[in-house]
Amino acid sequence: MMQSVVGDVSPSQGCGEALKQAREQAGLSVQEASTRLKMPVKVLQALEAGQWEQSGGAVFVRGQLRSYGRLLKVDVEPFLQQADAVVSRPAELVSHSHTPRVQYVFESFKRRAVYVVLTLVIATPVWMALRPTAGPGPDAATASLDVVPASNRSGEAGAEVSAPASRPQAAPYVASLTPVPRATPSWLTLTFKGDSWVEVNAPDGRKVEHALLRAGEERRYAQGEVGRVKLGDATAVEVQQAGSTVDLAPYQRANVARFTVSSEGSLAPVVD
Repeated sequence: MMQSVVGDVSPSQGCGEALKQAREQAGLSVQEASTRLKMPVKVLQALEAGQWEQSGGAVFVRGQLRSYGRLLKVDVEPFLQQADAVVSRPAELVSHSHTPRVQYVFESFKRRAVYVVLTLVIATPVWMALRPTAGPGPDAATASLDVVPASNRSGEAGAEVSAPASRPQAAPYVASLTPVPRATPSWLTLTFKGDSWVEVNAPDGRKVEHALLRAGEERRYAQGEVGRVKLGDATAVEVQQAGSTVDLAPYQRANVARFTVSSEGSLAPVVD
C-alpha cells in the first residue's frame, strides 16, 4: 500500500527528503533505483535534492515524481502543485561577464577583416582566369630580331643622341621572329613567264637553285654568286644582266639554254 507523504513527513522535510528516506528504508541505492526506473542518476539526485528545475519542464518533473513515487510506494500527488510552481518560475538572467566596448569593436573588425581576406582569396584567382589577355596595341611597331634600333647602335658607340623636344615618341618595338628580306643586287635576274626547270650553280660547283619554278616567279643573283645556268624552257624565261635583257639564242639548243658566267660577268655558251 502506498504511504502518504503528508501524514508521515513534516512540510519542512519536503518531497525530496521523503523520496530519499523511502529509498533508504527500501535498501536501494541511487544506482539501483536508476536501473529500475531507467532514469539517469543525476535526475534522481536532483529530485531528492529538490532541484526540480534541472529536470526540464513541469510535465517531465511530474512524470519523474510519479514514477519515483510508485517505485518507493510514496504518495507524491500533494507535491505536484509545488513542482509546477517551482519549474514554471522563470529563471533570472544573471550577467557573469562584461565585454568592454574597445574589445567588442576589435572583435567585430577582426571578423570583417577575415571575411574580406577570404573574399579576396576566392575572387582574385577567378578574376585573373576570366579577364581577357591584352595583346599588343594598334600603335605597336614590329621589328625583326636581326635589326638593331639606331638608338642602340649609337649608344654602343658611346655617342650621345638627344632627340628634339618636338619629336613625337616612337611606338614601342615588338620583337618578331620573321627574318627581314635582304635586298639582292639585280646583277643577274631570271623572270619566269611560264613554268621552267632551272639549275643554277655557283662558280665552285655548289648548287644554288635546282627546282621547277612557276610562272610569275623571279630570281636575283649578285655578281660572283653564279657560275653556270641551265634553263629547261628558254622561251619561258627572261634573263637580264645589269639591267639589260640577254639574248638566249646563242646559248640555246633544242629549247634548252646553257651558259656560264665568268668572274668579270661575261656570258659564254656551255661546250659539251
